[in-house]
Amino acid sequence: MAKRLLVAVALWALGGPAGLHHLYLGRDNHALLWMLTLGGFGVGWLWELWLLPGWVAQANSPSEVHRNGCPPLSPVRFLGQALVGIYFGLVALIGLSTLPGFSLVALPLAVGLGVHLVSEVGDQSSDLQGTLTAAFITAPIFHGRSVAILPISLTTSVVAQRHRRYKASRGTNEKLSARLYRLGLAYLAFSAPLAHCAFYNTAATANYVAGAIGAALDWVSVFPSLSGILESMLLLPYRAWKTLGFGGSYFQEWENVFAFVQSFQNERQQMAYKILGLHSDATFDEINKSYRELVKHWHPDHNPHRAAEAERRFIEVQAAYELLTRMKKPKPV
Repeated sequence: MAKRLLVAVALWALGGPAGLHHLYLGRDNHALLWMLTLGGFGVGWLWELWLLPGWVAQANSPSEVHRNGCPPLSPVRFLGQALVGIYFGLVALIGLSTLPGFSLVALPLAVGLGVHLVSEVGDQSSDLQGTLTAAFITAPIFHGRSVAILPISLTTSVVAQRHRRYKASRGTNEKLSARLYRLGLAYLAFSAPLAHCAFYNTAATANYVAGAIGAALDWVSVFPSLSGILESMLLLPYRAWKTLGFGGSYFQEWENVFAFVQSFQNERQQMAYKILGLHSDATFDEINKSYRELVKHWHPDHNPHRAAEAERRFIEVQAAYELLTRMKKPKPV
């Protein structure tokens, strides 16, 4: 059945971040990528409106494609491979970091699969074996380093680009039910570790979520109304769960975190003042003085007998100081 541009545009507008228009056009890999990244983190979804006519034309052309040569190098695709590889690595870090050998097995596997998914978008492909081999070779080199995800993703993306090629055929003739079943399994494999972490390691997951929400709200704090709208959107899944009657011990940590987020701006300030041992109307000079004293007191080099606690307190003091100095700084007019 011929694909219509009007239908594709409507699906793009109504369910673009979920990849509905790509599913309609037979671009299942692209649909899965959009499902897992919410439309390429929003940017890809907005940009691709101008590409829909060409994709509709491709979907209506014969599916058998035989192209010679290598596809041209695409900086956009390379950037997407690197970013999605990092994203998949961070998701694995949140959900699977407690597994034995995580840094050598689960992490490179997640990064490699993220890079390969971008490689399979559209009429191009790459070598999955070569991509995963590059990830597994790079992982031991940066084992134990906090920045390991970045070099693994970059190296894997370079290898994927070197093995880029055109697909032998375009689109798919499978039934929609089979395609949805395959996409559902892939989505489940991606989200299951996060769900497990959310229910069985709620404190750690809640901290990750609170940090992400905090960063998002910080970016829009200069616009109070926009900040309130974003806060409501971020709290919507939690409120939906509560409305449906879910709760219990699994949600105790979440309730604490989201209660904090609901009054985010003031609560973060109060927490920062508490960490620095100050009252809420402390002056800029008082903040600087308290910061210098606490940094000196909790510096890890001065506390070898309680290094773990000192490092945690040292990081808390620095974060509190950065927050208060940023908020005390006058907003640009």
